[in-house]
Amino acid sequence: MSTALVPVGALPVRPTAPEEVAEHAGVSREAAALLLDSDVIDLHLDSFIPPRLPLVRYDLFKQHRRGFLGGRFFGHLDLPRIISGGLTGAMWSITTNPFRRASRRWVVFQRNLARFRAMVDATEGRLRLVRTAAEYRAARQAGAHGVFLSIQGGNALDAAPDGLAALGPEQPVVRVTLVHLTNATAGVTSSPLRFWKGGRGLSDRGRDFVRMLNAHRVFVDLAHINARGFWDAVEVHDKSQPLIATHTGVNGVRRIWRNLDDDQIKAVADTGGTVGVIFAQNFLRPRGGAKDASLVVDHMAHVIDVAGEDFVSIGSDLDGAIVPPADLRDGRGYARLVQRMLDRGWSDVRIRKVLGGNFLRTLAALRPE
Repeated sequence: MSTALVPVGALPVRPTAPEEVAEHAGVSREAAALLLDSDVIDLHLDSFIPPRLPLVRYDLFKQHRRGFLGGRFFGHLDLPRIISGGLTGAMWSITTNPFRRASRRWVVFQRNLARFRAMVDATEGRLRLVRTAAEYRAARQAGAHGVFLSIQGGNALDAAPDGLAALGPEQPVVRVTLVHLTNATAGVTSSPLRFWKGGRGLSDRGRDFVRMLNAHRVFVDLAHINARGFWDAVEVHDKSQPLIATHTGVNGVRRIWRNLDDDQIKAVADTGGTVGVIFAQNFLRPRGGAKDASLVVDHMAHVIDVAGEDFVSIGSDLDGAIVPPADLRDGRGYARLVQRMLDRGWSDVRIRKVLGGNFLRTLAALRPE
């Protein structure tokens, strides 16, 4: 995939000098300073996928180049680039292989969870599993990157006795997508890989699954669900809890099966939730559109036009087999995104909300302190 450059025994500290970040990312000192002074939380990282791929041997503890694929599909991030890029927290995903039988999915999830915990432990406090806004703030105060553990593909839990309760009273999961790129017991994906069309939404099992997530105060993630399932989830979920869509684009800029329409954006906002904008160029770029980070800002701007600046976040999906714009294919992309927002004349207050403030507000609403 890529060639390791720097073996990292002790991970780097988060940079503090705006001049250093500005030079490395090719942005203004103003953009770099704003990044470093903000909570920067990505709602969807798939960087735990490359180490799991057969024959790849991708070491997250080593800093990598983009590799022969040029930053396409995988190899966008590793722990050194995450920290040096200024990312203070992220929703890290354990993604489910839907082609395993249910009992095997549950066994593999437990094994991957143990492996993920071991990775976090091996950082000696530089990464910390966090579940609340208070735990995140404590991690940041200690100079650690806050890890919000997530499941992509709720069918990982199909064979789990008692669902999330099987992980114990201190279960670490913060959010779950109901489905992923294929249909599941919960419902129908928005992806072309669905095996039927028509009006099917959440199954009875899917409705119960939403209720179970609500009972554990775990985010119900509406990324990847088809439109009927989306509205079924809106109907059945606990109205006192915010809904989120962690990694998506919007049809108001680029109409495609993956993206949300304006009514769906409003529905998430009406619960006090937030919409994370993906970095996948094919879901972002309209015909004749730009080919850089401004694509992400276009989609963020549309969410703001529809619902307001309190309801949009970053949800990159880096390392999730996507092709980002060329300037967003490494950890420096977050600084470049800040620069694009400043170029639009966005205020520091708005940019801080997008970078992390909006998500922290939704988390505090989900899990009051």
